This record gives sequence, C-alpha cells and structure tokens, in this order.
Amino acid sequence: MIDRQLYNKAKQLLSKFPVVAITGPRQSGKTTFAQTLCPGYNYVNLELPDERQFAREDPKGFLNNYRDGVIIDEAQYVPELFSYLQAVTDQRKNNGEYLLTGSQNFLLSHHIAQSLAGRVALLTLLPFSFIELNTSVYKPNNWMDYLYKGGYPRIYEQQIEPGDFYPNYLQTYIERDVRQMLNVHDLATFQKFIQLLAGRVGQLLNQNNLANELGLSNKTIESWISVLEASFIVFRLQPYHKNFNKRLIKTPKLYFYDTGLASYLLGIRKVSDIQIHFAQGALFENLVINEFLKDGLNNGERLQYYFWRDSSQREIDLIIDKGLERNAYEIKMSQTVKQDFLKTLHYYKELDTQANLNLIYGGDADQERSGTMVYGFENSKYLGK
Repeated sequence: MIDRQLYNKAKQLLSKFPVVAITGPRQSGKTTFAQTLCPGYNYVNLELPDERQFAREDPKGFLNNYRDGVIIDEAQYVPELFSYLQAVTDQRKNNGEYLLTGSQNFLLSHHIAQSLAGRVALLTLLPFSFIELNTSVYKPNNWMDYLYKGGYPRIYEQQIEPGDFYPNYLQTYIERDVRQMLNVHDLATFQKFIQLLAGRVGQLLNQNNLANELGLSNKTIESWISVLEASFIVFRLQPYHKNFNKRLIKTPKLYFYDTGLASYLLGIRKVSDIQIHFAQGALFENLVINEFLKDGLNNGERLQYYFWRDSSQREIDLIIDKGLERNAYEIKMSQTVKQDFLKTLHYYKELDTQANLNLIYGGDADQERSGTMVYGFENSKYLGK
C-alpha cells in the first residue's frame, strides 16, 4: 500500500459532512482509497447490474439496507438516488455516513449540485503523485521514469509495462465512457482525435484546426473534449486575463492528467525516447503542472491555475492566483539553469509587482537568482509555494 496524501483531508471532512464524494479517473485508486479510509464500512458497487437495479427501483429500500457507514462506488450511475440521500442524511444527521466515488466528474458533480449542496464534501483523487511514489517502495529512478510510466497505481502494484497498460486502459475505460456519454459512431476517428490531442500537449488549443483535420464540426470537437475532461483524461489551462494594458492571448492550453498516457499516445515506448522526442519540453511542463494540481487537490484546495502569454509571445508557463499575490513559474526541462530562463519572469514582474517568481527545471539543486527562486523538480520543495 502507498500512503495517499488525500487521506488526512478526507478523514477530517468525514467528521464534518454526512456525505463525502471522491471523484477521479478510472483506475486512480478511488476504491482502494475509500476502503482504506473507512475499513469498517459496507461496500456497494453501482456498476453491478443487480445493485444498480435495486438502487433505481427501490431507492428508499436501498438506503435503508445500506446505512450507518457505506461506500457507494460509481454513484453517478443512479442519479435518482441523490435526492433520497438528501432526505435520509437530513433525517439521520450522521456525519460520515456515506462515502461516494465516481469516475465521471461532470455527472457526479451535476447530481451533487442538484441534490446534495451543503451536505457533501467533494474531493478528487488523481493517480499517484511524485511525492507519494518517492516515499514508497516504488520510488522512480528519476523524473523521466515517472513521466514515462505515469501515476496509475496498477502499473506499479502489478509491475505492468506502460506499453501493456495504456492500450488496455484506452480500450477498456476511455472508449467505454465515451460510448456511455456520447453517441460516437466512428470510434477510429475518436482514437485519432485523442492522439492528435497528445500531439498538442502544452500548446494553444485550436479547435477549428482539429475540426478541419478530422472532418468534424467545432461543436463535436468541443463535446469530445468536454467528455475527456469529465473523465479526467485532459484539462484546459486558461489564460490569465488581468489587464496589464497589453493585448493577451485568450485561448486555453491543453494538458493530460497523466503524462504516462500522453507519452504512450505520442509513441514513446521507453524512457530514453523522451530525450529525443519533439514533445519532451511540453511533457515536462505537463508533469510539473500536474504535480501542482495533485498537491492542491490532495490538500482539499481548489486553487486557480493559469498561464500567461502576450501578443509578443512572451509566456509564463504557470500562474497560481492566491488572491492578493500570484506565484509565477517558468518550467524548463534542462538540467542546467541558464540566465536566459529568467528573462520573461523579470518582464512579467514589471507588470505584476505582487508576483513571486519561480523557475522549476530538470535538475535537483535549489538556489536563488536575481529575485527568483530556482527549484530542481525532484526536490518537490516548490509545491505549496
């Protein structure tokens, strides 16, 4: 077992809310985490047809049968259950009575917003973080090894090669979810679409270009991306729009929640392939941003993440907005720090005097240069700063 950073936050919220819901991608370890968090709870999986039928046809009987400490897996499959959950939790007033999990964020969040607002704490469990693996028997050799393998627990626990895991993951989970959420007639086109997205990691997302290349409408492309976002496969990083009296880019950038999946889609079949791949810098950028997302979510925080780019192509890879201050990060794969890496950060500081400047690079030494904190990725000391 690998200790999950989310454990303490989830335990705390179980004592304060009648329902705690944990979303995250398929195979991110939600069920194992839930059973570790609440080992004495009853367990029911609504992917099983008989349990799903019971919950749909007799929700009152279902909740009377499953009470006083229950894990309900894949709860989004029975939306009818949520209004009944509201009623029974209001009546019983028992904190921590239900622990829900779901792998389709949009569906679960939608049902929660409709029926359980104010009664539920919503958490997200992503695949293993670098810190979680580093403190386990599965410690990666280096960040390239982690980037290549990704963070899905089964890869480590069952010693599965990424080249064996990800094809099955794509077919078994992504395609199944897609068929449930969209009426996709041509699955081959959807598979090509996912590969094209991988080729655009860290780039501005030009949906018109994608639509033209695939012979689809812009509306279809938007719908497909939204499904991949709801299934925790990709996410869009929005541009920072604070007015600095400069014309700014308003198009989001696209990233994958797991760099192992992105690497597989890009044809990377061994760690050494990363060093010669055209997307190596973008993948490292994706890796670092993912670690910030995981750290924030594992601490129960919903921080605001952005990038910044102006019309002169000056760009800051990541900005974390904390209200009165912002943390700006330049991300470089190089194992050597060059003074040129700091140029855009210093320019940005002139526009945003409240920003803290940071550089994260592929080495392992920390230092301070010209008012900028420089962090080697493998130290992970930059998280939370």
